Amino acid sequence: MDARPQLGTAARPAVDARPETGGIALPVARSAEPPMERPATTAAGQAHPPAHPAPTETPLAPTAMPPLLDPTPAPTPPPPGPAPVRPPLAHAPTSPHLTPAPALEPPAPEPAPPTQRFLAHATLVTASLSIAAALLGLVRDQSLARLFGAGRDTDAFLVAWTVPEFAATLLIEDGLAFALIPAFSMALARRARGAPGDPVRSLVAGTLPRLALGFTAVGALLGLGAPQFVAALAPGLPDPDLAVDCTRLTATCVLSFGLAGYASAALRAHRRFLAPAAIYVAYNVGIITAMYALGGRWGVRSAAFGVAAGGCLMVVVQLPSLVRQLRRRRISGTEARAAARAQPLDVPLLATVLLFALCRQSQVLIERFLASELPAGAISHLNYAQKVAQIPMTLSMMLCTVTFPVVARALADGDTERARNRVEQDLALAGCLVMLGTAAVVACAPQLIGLLFQRGAFTAQDTAATAGVMRVYALGLLGQTLTGVLVRSYFSAGRATWYPVAAMTAGIVATSWIGAWTLGSWGVTGIATANASGITLTAALLLAGMRRRSVPIRTGPVLHELSRPLRAAAVATVAGGFVAGVPSAPLAGLAAGGATVTVVFVLLGWALGAQGFAPALRSVRSLTRKLAHAVLR
Repeated sequence: MDARPQLGTAARPAVDARPETGGIALPVARSAEPPMERPATTAAGQAHPPAHPAPTETPLAPTAMPPLLDPTPAPTPPPPGPAPVRPPLAHAPTSPHLTPAPALEPPAPEPAPPTQRFLAHATLVTASLSIAAALLGLVRDQSLARLFGAGRDTDAFLVAWTVPEFAATLLIEDGLAFALIPAFSMALARRARGAPGDPVRSLVAGTLPRLALGFTAVGALLGLGAPQFVAALAPGLPDPDLAVDCTRLTATCVLSFGLAGYASAALRAHRRFLAPAAIYVAYNVGIITAMYALGGRWGVRSAAFGVAAGGCLMVVVQLPSLVRQLRRRRISGTEARAAARAQPLDVPLLATVLLFALCRQSQVLIERFLASELPAGAISHLNYAQKVAQIPMTLSMMLCTVTFPVVARALADGDTERARNRVEQDLALAGCLVMLGTAAVVACAPQLIGLLFQRGAFTAQDTAATAGVMRVYALGLLGQTLTGVLVRSYFSAGRATWYPVAAMTAGIVATSWIGAWTLGSWGVTGIATANASGITLTAALLLAGMRRRSVPIRTGPVLHELSRPLRAAAVATVAGGFVAGVPSAPLAGLAAGGATVTVVFVLLGWALGAQGFAPALRSVRSLTRKLAHAVLR
């Protein structure tokens, strides 16, 4: 046995043996080392030191190793007599059994963990485009309310809107991303360690064709079964035929959202966040354009057509960046054949993440099923309230969108400590941001809804009903945010786990029971109460199971830290609500109430020493400065 220390995978093959590297002969490694020679002597009869000293039992330090790609020793004085014969060059094989191999690129060095500056920049890019998408979403909802009001037409469209809502959660935001981002992170880690072929292309070859076929089949099945879908989802709907037409148009988003979600997961794992963050901007632009261009002729069906067009735009926005990432590494012909071997996705993992996302999104089904028995407009009030109330939660999750690939890569590299610290920081910062937003939403709900929607067919009665529902919805925003952060930790290791599905199922059962119990007496407010209660129960169960089933965070310190901004938000809500009710104009009330909430929350949070408070302020200050520069320049 050769006792010389070896580095990585650069072991030298035997002279007449072929290395087992997929059939690739490596004559460079064979001929780069000269054959052993008798020691040359000087005129005094003293032997020169041999060019390759005999191995010893003492291992050499890495710095004492000769360069791996240039093993020629330092030159010595030439001995008398004829010069020694040089070994043949690498491009001139000496055996008919050895053939020249194409030059192989060395494995790419493993990237260092992302710095705080990189995370801050990626979060800023993601948050900026997400804010732009959220503003366009408000314009979309305002346009829907202005053009079609809050009645039977919008109720029919919002039943069909369930399809893109489910598709976005299952295929873009939660479900598919929880399976694909860890899978791509592990493939990138294997590529960095010099695995044969290209693990990333193998993953794409093994997953994308099968998933695309599945998306197409589900979309076609939903289009054919649209009447049964509408009857099951909203049996008391006044105009089911209109809902069926809209559902058949929105069913196309199953394929487009699936492809968009696949590209988004792959790009985020490659630490590319610009294109994935822009998809909802393109999506909302498509819907708004279709409503104004076709609304006069097609009515509310134009919004459903906009969903189909916007889904296609989501794919187009990401396609160039994805192609560049997949073509970035050039490989040899043999490596290309190795990369073509399909690497299938973990089916149990995919099943668990999709079931979790399905259970979570089924809250919307429960709400609309119960609200279909209420007077016309109830589904619309629930929809508008939920859209506005979820803005703080969406903004607070921007950092987690960036750090989820970081946690997955840390676990793929075996660095549990780095993953735990990252998750705890995310919980503190996201909790601080969402509680500030919750306080503002609860304190200024009537002013916010009136300013956004009260025009055209949206009346003052619609404003009062929507604001009351939104205040109750907002009580579950902390549970929504904690659920979003914690479930990423459960699936970041790329292994199937059924505990999040069980926790979400318990929350759904609670939502169904509380909603059915309170529907008769509280109406839409009871449905919103059921939603907030169910998601809070799910968040508590996920937090309780983290230590044994996921990233082992320190639950006690995390809860203690979250209690600080929670106390600050409670006081800020009372103060902001009192101040917001003083002015009669909605804009003045919103400005006064929002400023009061912010000041009280900042002062109390600072006094209580909330750890997520300083990073939150830095994030808001940086984002505000960037947006102001972009607007005013």
